[in-house]
Amino acid sequence: MIMKKLIERQHILENTKVLSRYHQLGELLKALKKRELPNEIIDFINQHIELLNSVSDSEKYFAKTIKENENEIIKHIEKKINLVPKNYYRKRWLALGIGAFGLPIGVALGSASGNMGLLGTGLPIGMGIGIVVGSSMDKKAFNEGRQLEFEVKH
Repeated sequence: MIMKKLIERQHILENTKVLSRYHQLGELLKALKKRELPNEIIDFINQHIELLNSVSDSEKYFAKTIKENENEIIKHIEKKINLVPKNYYRKRWLALGIGAFGLPIGVALGSASGNMGLLGTGLPIGMGIGIVVGSSMDKKAFNEGRQLEFEVKH
């Protein structure tokens, strides 16, 4: 099965935000075309491409639609065939590290010292833990050949 292409849009050249998101989605599709994908995945991607191709450039929420479709494609390929973009796990674990590790560490430090002003000191600790865990998972994905030649930038 062949993956469909995004149509060329001349009107988005004026809006840099829309243009950069559209270009980023194109890069994702290019990286996916280099891989051998199951027909189910290609069909899913084609549905999203058709949806984007049918949306008018002048619609108010075109940039949002691009981003939502890109996220859906990334989630689907990660869930179904374990392909991930570069730094996918690092970005995910950064937020998880702050919430799951940093906040409890900060609360524990604040409670132990009797100074709740130390609550914020746990956040960078959690951030560091999240970056380390996520980076190691990204490295594992790279070594196993599950990492795309694409990185989500915005």
